[in-house]
Amino acid sequence: MSKYKIQKSPFIVPTTDGKLIEEIWGNSTDNSNISIAHMVAPPNWSEPFQTPEFDEFTYIIKGKKQFEIDGEMVILETGQSILIQKGARVKYSNPFEDPCDYLAICLPAFSMDLVNREEV
Repeated sequence: MSKYKIQKSPFIVPTTDGKLIEEIWGNSTDNSNISIAHMVAPPNWSEPFQTPEFDEFTYIIKGKKQFEIDGEMVILETGQSILIQKGARVKYSNPFEDPCDYLAICLPAFSMDLVNREEV
């Protein structure tokens, strides 16, 4: 039995807001303990506040991304990363003119049952 797995085709998460979400590892690959996703947030994109039940690491590959974390505004740029711990109230957005290309890693894996998004 092999001690490794190769992921050749990420799961493309359907979205309605223009954001690209490619889940490389996570619930789509029967890994509920971690999710790794490549994302591209288009200019002027945002999503509602949420209070996730998972830690989320974000690494900015290209562009900028804005985070509102428990009332504090943080902007990350290319090459920077952040850990947002579970239980923080956070809003992710890209209010900038260029797309933001980034990686997101969630422990445990991202799921709609654990994200706790607020109604808009």
